[in-house]
Amino acid sequence: MFDAPTNAFLCVAAAASATACILGSLKQRPPIVYVFKPFTMLLILALAIQAGEDTEPAYRVLVVTGLLLSLAGDVFLMLPRDRFTAGLASFLAAHLVYVAAFATAGPLLTLIPWLCVALPFYAFLYPVLGRMRTPVAVYVAAIVAMAWQATNRWLAQDEFSALLALVGAGLFVFSDAALAWNRFRRPFPGAQAVVLSTYFAGQCGIALSVGAGEGLAGWLVR
Repeated sequence: MFDAPTNAFLCVAAAASATACILGSLKQRPPIVYVFKPFTMLLILALAIQAGEDTEPAYRVLVVTGLLLSLAGDVFLMLPRDRFTAGLASFLAAHLVYVAAFATAGPLLTLIPWLCVALPFYAFLYPVLGRMRTPVAVYVAAIVAMAWQATNRWLAQDEFSALLALVGAGLFVFSDAALAWNRFRRPFPGAQAVVLSTYFAGQCGIALSVGAGEGLAGWLVR
């Protein structure tokens, strides 16, 4: 059953936890990141468990599974030893699950804007990827497919929950692009703040699309 005050509290708590994680990262204090990065995702996961009246059970299961896989990816990426490949695999699986969640028949034309962003970006990364060229290409294909299907779902349903999923997917794409650019191409100041803030916001949008987002919006405007 939807509980608006509880979900409002979860949103505020997730924002506070994400802020603590970002500050810990900027100040290079790993213990703070180790605590608040997974804790933020657990709070976002709690939001996804709250389903709206019209939410399909399969959609909730897929989104929750995607969040759990993302949590695993977070743990791999923040470990002291480099587990980038394991983290990449976890997030790849998460994106494929999100593709299944958002899967909606629609025109191929909606894929073009995402390809116009992804293909040049990958071309810029290609010379410096080395052995990671193929894994990163597969990952880019998966995240583009996720964003494309989120677009089709919103166009087909024209609902606030579908819009939340699309915005979340778009922020996720931006976060991964910033992460890749900082890691492979050229580190930039404040990279972790950019990557983490858009990542948490994107995941939150996807989690809220399960039903809590519409419920909170309705509760706030009453």
